[in-house]
Amino acid sequence: CDWLRCYECSPVANLKGNIGTLLTSGFSCPGCDSGFGQALVERLSLTGLKVFAGVLDLNGPGAQRLRELRRENLQLLQLDVTDGTQVEAALQHVTTQVSSTGLWALVNNAGVLQCPVDAELQPPAALRRCMDVNFLSAVSMCQRFLPLLRRAGGRIINMSSLAGGSVPMPLFGAYGASKAALKIFSEVMRQELAPWGVWVSLVQPAGFRTNIFGDQDSMSRHIAELFTSVSAEAREDYGDSYISSLPSGLSIMSRQAAADVSPVVDDMCDALLSVNPRALYTPGQMGWFEENSLLCDVLVLVFIPRCSFSLLSKLFLQATD
Repeated sequence: CDWLRCYECSPVANLKGNIGTLLTSGFSCPGCDSGFGQALVERLSLTGLKVFAGVLDLNGPGAQRLRELRRENLQLLQLDVTDGTQVEAALQHVTTQVSSTGLWALVNNAGVLQCPVDAELQPPAALRRCMDVNFLSAVSMCQRFLPLLRRAGGRIINMSSLAGGSVPMPLFGAYGASKAALKIFSEVMRQELAPWGVWVSLVQPAGFRTNIFGDQDSMSRHIAELFTSVSAEAREDYGDSYISSLPSGLSIMSRQAAADVSPVVDDMCDALLSVNPRALYTPGQMGWFEENSLLCDVLVLVFIPRCSFSLLSKLFLQATD
């Protein structure tokens, strides 16, 4: 298949088991326990490279599924990227495994979405969680693992989002801001690390169905958090009915998102293994907007302000035909 041919021609292929790839997990997102991370781990484990998969729960069903692959080159690590102690433990473990050759790649796959909500109603704690998991943890991981990446002349792959690119989506202020911060940080690092031979790629998927959308329990928690933090004035102006309806946007988005995540995994593999990786990957429907600045300007200035949330969800998140 195409991705295996890409691997066979890649500069890392001849190193086989002597060099590793670390994929990080999330805080309240299952990370490599499911979604993009798990799909990428399953594919990379076929290459013979050492794969270190960070999971939020070593005893969870996602980790168990990875164990059932029975791949000797795959190692699971307990890794909450917002926990400095766990990050340090992961660094020490990986260092003992690849200290002589270095780390080929770091994939920052952690992410939380939170509840789609007007910026005025955004709970401060939820905003901080978004920034901590989606942005600051990736910064920390890059800083801690760069000595190993420099040794290998390796790569960093950061997972952003179309909502953090040139298409600001109403109700996603916290998420979009955190992913936009990651985008700028990645672009700066790409320039700074080029002299060291370390390449940085950014992957900005459109709407794909993963566990980031949460479940009924998370929706109930979002509603409770909204009513706890909202001011009396805002509650009166927006109304309880509207505020209560906001978390349902997650289930709408999940239903309309593309179930097949292979376009994202294909791009992640290209960023990891291609001889000439791209700076930006935009898998999924509407991803091409990011690469057309004029259309983005029209969308942002004219179209989006006139759209309802449901229409925007259908536009950006419906499954690819």
